[in-house]
Amino acid sequence: MWETGLLLVMGLVLLMAGGELLVRGAVQAATRLGVSPLVIGLTLVGFGTSMPELVTSVQAGLSGAPGIAYGNIVGSNIANILLIAGVSALLCPILVARSALRRDAAVMLGVAAAFAAVAAVVPMGRLVGFAMVAALLGYIGFVIRQERHSTAHGAFHDKGQALSEADPNLAPSAAPVGRSLVVSLLIALLGLVLVVVGGATLVNGAVALARGFDVSETVIGLTIVAVGTSMPELVTSVIAALKRQGDVAFGNVVGSNIYNILGIGGTTALIAPSDLPPEILGFDAPLMVAVSALFVFFAATGLRIGRREGALLLAGYGAYAWSLWP
Repeated sequence: MWETGLLLVMGLVLLMAGGELLVRGAVQAATRLGVSPLVIGLTLVGFGTSMPELVTSVQAGLSGAPGIAYGNIVGSNIANILLIAGVSALLCPILVARSALRRDAAVMLGVAAAFAAVAAVVPMGRLVGFAMVAALLGYIGFVIRQERHSTAHGAFHDKGQALSEADPNLAPSAAPVGRSLVVSLLIALLGLVLVVVGGATLVNGAVALARGFDVSETVIGLTIVAVGTSMPELVTSVIAALKRQGDVAFGNVVGSNIYNILGIGGTTALIAPSDLPPEILGFDAPLMVAVSALFVFFAATGLRIGRREGALLLAGYGAYAWSLWP
């Protein structure tokens, strides 16, 4: 069984290293091409931490393991709220910007509910996937236009700032002066290769672990894979909390959850159409909607999520994980 554990660890290491190189190279290349820092921050940097989830879900879908593919998406969203926001709030109360609550948190709750409702009645086919990706692109375009003319920033900006704070090399202004466009693109390409190899390794290890412990692939996807691929969000949120940047921690969670459903769920449906496993449809997807609503409720009461609420969220994740494993 140690071979399976080694596969999981190797997969996660390759995913994290590859994701960091991919984002760094892409940010540097975009800077060289004259893309504005705002657009870079809201797209390349903002969604850089979600690359492990994206590649893992697509790889799992192509491997015929929808339980891991969609368990990773739903489980990551649940973990982002209960585990990551819970830990962050315990370290430092999370402050909530009114703009992020009104716009982005409401969208997060809306797309979670829409995903659960649509998946319950139709397969996750290419038409649904196209609609989800189109919705994400439209929303990003709307956010970019709005934030160009406003000093108030939302969740996508805060998510990008959280990643830049955790790794200053990923900031749009951090591109080395002497580095050429070709070198930046090669760094991004190397990162992409590592991410793809890491995703395949992680999926193979997860499937082997499910068979070895005689548990469903869905449970592995909802827990081990989901938490493993959410490690960048955990690290960036904890760093933001330790730096007393509670508003950034909130945006990191909300932005990640929007992208997980629309971006990762949509891309997975486009590339590897499938049905959601019945256990996710019957329990985990509705739970994701419920914890999203609870998170928005906590955020709306006083525009902060305090340590007591953080403890409740963290305890909720412990209960959820305990309920999944036989």
